[in-house]
Amino acid sequence: MTNDFPSNTATLLNRSLRHIARSPDTIITTAITPIGMLLLFVYVLGGAIHTGGEKYVNYLLPGILLITVASGIAYTALRLFTDVSTGIFERFQSMPIARSALLWGHVLTSLVANLISLVLVVLVALAMGFRSGAGVGAWLGVFGILVLFTLALTWLAVIPGLTAKSVDGVSGFSYPLIFLPFISSAFVPTGGMPGPVRWFAENQPVTSIVNTIRNLYAERPFGHEGWIALAWCFGILLVSYALAMRTYRHKIA
Repeated sequence: MTNDFPSNTATLLNRSLRHIARSPDTIITTAITPIGMLLLFVYVLGGAIHTGGEKYVNYLLPGILLITVASGIAYTALRLFTDVSTGIFERFQSMPIARSALLWGHVLTSLVANLISLVLVVLVALAMGFRSGAGVGAWLGVFGILVLFTLALTWLAVIPGLTAKSVDGVSGFSYPLIFLPFISSAFVPTGGMPGPVRWFAENQPVTSIVNTIRNLYAERPFGHEGWIALAWCFGILLVSYALAMRTYRHKIA
């Protein structure tokens, strides 16, 4: 390999995708938990949750999609940790390749794998009765937000992937991200929550992102909350990228 960022990144991306193709259970495992939650909440708990007349599967889906991404990026951190702990990382560093291509290979692999998992979840939701009359523009908006959210969390996952000392350490960081949607508008409207919990739920990033996705496929205006969601996605992405690159430079120094 030569020191050419695009071709180096493409080569490393191809390497990671081949690993996933040989072991598709990572994608299946990533999708199983969100699908199980989708089934549980819609068929067991959904009848007791009031969403103002909206079908509960339609109300619930955005939060399940974010949980799918949060579950998937745990594998990104694990794959990066494995490369670091087994010495593959150092071996690549000794070759004439662009240094940042090592990280981008993992990041783009995460994006592809998570998009596949998201498609599986949406297909199950369709089988459960999810329907939307939204046009192409609205669905492109949903796609864009999910891509930004995935990239933001993936760069965040790079940090423990580079610094963790054990498998438990690298896996544990994703748990708060998976549980954050539970204290948001993802599963129930925030209006019935106690005061402090409601304030937190309404001012954390998951609520604005979930509400924006829900508004887009329900053919409602993008609105002020949509810009807040974009600000959260871009803000987390920029901060995560900066911290990840700083950690990486320290790691290879």
